[in-house]
Amino acid sequence: MQRGRSKFIYLPFFLEQTTMKMIIEQKYPLPPFTEETAQEKVQLAEDAWNSQDPEKVAKAYTMDTEWRNRSQFINGRKEVIAFLSDKWEKEKNYKLKKELWAFSDNRIAVRFEYEYQNDQGQWFRAYGNENWEFNEHGLMQRRYASINDLQITETERRL
Repeated sequence: MQRGRSKFIYLPFFLEQTTMKMIIEQKYPLPPFTEETAQEKVQLAEDAWNSQDPEKVAKAYTMDTEWRNRSQFINGRKEVIAFLSDKWEKEKNYKLKKELWAFSDNRIAVRFEYEYQNDQGQWFRAYGNENWEFNEHGLMQRRYASINDLQITETERRL
């Protein structure tokens, strides 16, 4: 299996004597996670977020995903795309590093830090923790993030 590739499976469903096909997207690796597959999932997320492509990032989440990001509540892929578009419009020179903290079954906990510049050119480093929950198809259905920002100078940058 190629790393991070999506795969579509077709499941037949019967409705009023009519055969329909339903497409279900799978995002590998799938739960239950091992240490290796949890690490892979974290790296895939880091790579996607560093692309700063909201559409690409959103494909890792269920259509009805639930987020808490700081004090903001975000529901569904469309809101995720809008949120990330706005985020990366404001946060220039964005660079993120994620680290696996813990995992079990269909959940992963991550610590992270990222650096960015605001519109005035001031640098910041954001520190945080995320709790992720995945459905059986490997798509993230819940993401809860707690984040704190620290103003830094350009010489204090690490990423």
